[in-house]
Amino acid sequence: MPVLMYHSISENLFGKSHPYYQINTTSEVFSQQMRWLRNNGYRTLDTNELLRGLENREDLSKTVVITFDDGYRDFYTDAMDVMKQCGFTATIYLATDRIQDKSLRIEGVEYLTWRDVRELQQEGIRFGSHTVTHPDMRSLGPEQIEYELGCSKERMEDKLGVPVDSFAYPFAFPEHDKIFTHYLEDVLTNCGFENGVCTILGRASLAKNKFFLPRIPVNTWDDERFFEAKIEGGYDWLHWVQALKKSFDKNRPLMQRASCG
Repeated sequence: MPVLMYHSISENLFGKSHPYYQINTTSEVFSQQMRWLRNNGYRTLDTNELLRGLENREDLSKTVVITFDDGYRDFYTDAMDVMKQCGFTATIYLATDRIQDKSLRIEGVEYLTWRDVRELQQEGIRFGSHTVTHPDMRSLGPEQIEYELGCSKERMEDKLGVPVDSFAYPFAFPEHDKIFTHYLEDVLTNCGFENGVCTILGRASLAKNKFFLPRIPVNTWDDERFFEAKIEGGYDWLHWVQALKKSFDKNRPLMQRASCG
């Protein structure tokens, strides 16, 4: 089951030169991707519906979860109309410090306002937590992690009047750090979250941890054939490359010290 990961629907490259790392999708390409899904009979679910479907062994062959990270305002201005035309919904994961009563502009990018969020909620868009300040969570202490998770959830529930039960991990997910991931899972559970997504490459299944479901990143370089390949699993093998790189990066300081000795 593919969980698609979008960020910004714009031409803003966010300073990322290599196509693999770009997080923007132009409105034209996004429209083409949504219409491809619709024309090929796909429907959208949220993460709760996804997990229930997997547990009940439902046929999910023509279903997809669509997610957006950070809360850029271009979803409101450039993506929502296409989503409505296609009959699709999505989950937007908000870094709550960046969502205010007036749109914040950070590094040249505008973020949603709470008014925008409530209007999108009325259109069927769901919202999840993406922390308060969007930090690298491995650099934080226990109290800071609890603040980032608990306060973001509390803020969103206060503003939206509904439970917020899904979380998206910011930055590269440290899947090799088992101590940290077990701790984070405990904190998420204690805060009342029920599921979550991360940046591990691949498609969701019952074999995956429900708090750290893998996703398929999508950007403006994904033409129809590449987009179809990602939907159908042709991108999943890259997780092994991703995991190998993470393992190498984790062990590199130790290797360097050993070689110096």
